[in-house]
Amino acid sequence: MVCALGSSLMYALASVLQHKGARDQPDDQSLKLGLMVRLIRHPVWLAGTACDGAGYVLQFVALGHGPIVVVQPLLVCGLLFALPIGAAWAGRRLGRGDWIAALVVCAGLAVFLTVANPAAGYADTTSSNWVALLVSVTVVAVALIAVARGPNPRRRGMALAGAAGVVYGAAAALTKTTSHLLDRGLGPLFTHWQPYVLVAFGAGGMLLAQSAFQAGALDVSLPTMSVTDPVVSVAIGAFVLGEAISNGPAAVAVEVVALVAMCVGVYVLARSEAGADHRTAQAGTAGPPGTAP
Repeated sequence: MVCALGSSLMYALASVLQHKGARDQPDDQSLKLGLMVRLIRHPVWLAGTACDGAGYVLQFVALGHGPIVVVQPLLVCGLLFALPIGAAWAGRRLGRGDWIAALVVCAGLAVFLTVANPAAGYADTTSSNWVALLVSVTVVAVALIAVARGPNPRRRGMALAGAAGVVYGAAAALTKTTSHLLDRGLGPLFTHWQPYVLVAFGAGGMLLAQSAFQAGALDVSLPTMSVTDPVVSVAIGAFVLGEAISNGPAAVAVEVVALVAMCVGVYVLARSEAGADHRTAQAGTAGPPGTAP
């Protein structure tokens, strides 16, 4: 759990820094490898990527020692870290609504994990399950990319962030399997296909995430990605890796309410943190009403 919380902190720093780097790039580079080439020359983005790498190492360790249905929801706490970091960066204070939303997220997480009482599942699954999972994730991601086409930046940011969250959810399952392969030594690690597919999904998720950041403010992309990733991960853990959660009618009802509360809190937090930053940037570049900037 400590590693999962540390990972969420690193991911929060990464999101803030990578968004600042991606927003400087031209729109025509979206979903192109050229976007990544341009970003690796951006010092702020590189700092964010270093935080991303540190977060992934901690997530790798956490998934190697705990159920995916515990680790992934805890990563949502990254927004609790991103909120004060973003506020300090923008030189503003947190409002009452920010703290209420933060408490809602924490309460939703605590209730979900307590009621779900997740049990450890398997480190791997059958080949047919893997094929069905990876094909399904790819189809959903491609569909969301198609939805992102068009001039509406808000829809583009949300759709691309959703695609990134879906891909990262599958990558979490691949990470768990890869972690257990590494425990058996380098031989099993290099002779199984999961680590190689993990690299491909990780790279694809990174491109989608940076394209989502590029499309608009964090109040569009970050909450969508932060909610989609753990929800998809929990579903994969429960239905593919056998990480059983309490499934009685009362337990399911409470779990659903807790997840909804968590999602609402995440959305409010992200809108507060990123929306204010976005409005400040607009105010700094716009002239008086009726004049050109």
